[in-house]
Amino acid sequence: MAELHIPSTLPPLFPGLPRRVELDAHTVDEALDRLDERWPGFRDRICEPGHGIRQHMHVYVDRERAGLETALEPRSRVDVITAISGG
Repeated sequence: MAELHIPSTLPPLFPGLPRRVELDAHTVDEALDRLDERWPGFRDRICEPGHGIRQHMHVYVDRERAGLETALEPRSRVDVITAISGG
């Protein structure tokens, strides 16, 4: 199972969502679908309407920048990171 690490900004929006979730998925896209099944609206926080990762969100699989089509291995680590901006 892949291990998904979620930024601290999201669990308060989805009751019961832990910061670390193990799930069975073959791609990042499928992993987000699985999370959205359990916590409706989760995918909308990560993805643009249509089919792309939001500009202020970054996804890494095993320390490499990833997209929705990125494949997951059974022991992959997926990190969802919120970009920080400021001035």
